[in-house]
Formats: sequence, structure tokens, C-alpha cells
Amino acid sequence: MNLPGRWRPGAPAARALGRAGSLIRGLVDRLARGGSCPDRGSATVWVALSAATMCAVFAAVLGLGQAVAARHRAGGAADLAALAAADRALWGSPDACAKAAEVAAAQGAQLVRCSVAGEIADVRVRARFGPYAPSVRARAGPSLAVPGPPPAVP
Repeated sequence: MNLPGRWRPGAPAARALGRAGSLIRGLVDRLARGGSCPDRGSATVWVALSAATMCAVFAAVLGLGQAVAARHRAGGAADLAALAAADRALWGSPDACAKAAEVAAAQGAQLVRCSVAGEIADVRVRARFGPYAPSVRARAGPSLAVPGPPPAVP
């Protein structure tokens, strides 16, 4: 009786299952006799490679974070040093730059360059943080706004 959907011996699926079954039986027999599987230990290699890759990515993220932190530290020190120099700008350039160097040192940074032109102070500060030493420029001075009332907003 040949009904559709019923299993028949000799069908292609049955033959394929028969071959797969004999392969599985052969592998089980070989392992039972003390033989080795060709994939033995491959999971260890994959786990080791995955762990090494994750460590490399983690190290790169840590390095990037440290570089960003160094840049922010240098930026904050430069801003404060520029404000200190602008505050002392009317007392003369040497006094203003000395105060900027003092403020930069208090922030753990080093004043690289300082110039005062009128009431505007322009400083460059370097802050060392780990292996990174970014240099940041900052300017400070009075506002250049036109005196008078602000323009009307529509």
C-alpha cells in the first residue's frame, strides 16, 4: 500500500537516515573503544580566542576612556588658567601669566604658553594623565557685546 505521507522503505529520506545512523553508530563505537573525535578540543580554542578578543576590546575601550579623561582634565585646567590670567590682565602680562601658571599647577597641569593682549588672555596648558599628555588652548576676556539693550526677539 502506497499512501502519500507514509514512510516507505527505500525512500530517499530513509536511505539518508540510514547512512547518518551508521555514521553515528561508528563514531559511538570508536569513542567507546578509546578513539578520539576529530573535533576534540575545538571548544577550548574557540573559548580562548573569544576571551582574547574580549580582552583586546576591553583594553582599547580603557585606553580611549583614559585619553578622553586626559583631554577633559587639560581643558578644565586651561579654562581656569585663562580666567585667572584675564582677571589679572590689567596688572600686566608677567603677573597675569604667573597667576595662570599657579592655577594650572593647582589643577595638576603645566602652563605651556601664555600671552595677554589688552584684557584678553590666551593660554595653552598640558595635563599629563597616564601615558597621555594633551595640550589645550583657552582664551578668556571681556565680552565683545555691543553696549545697549539686546535686540528685540520676534
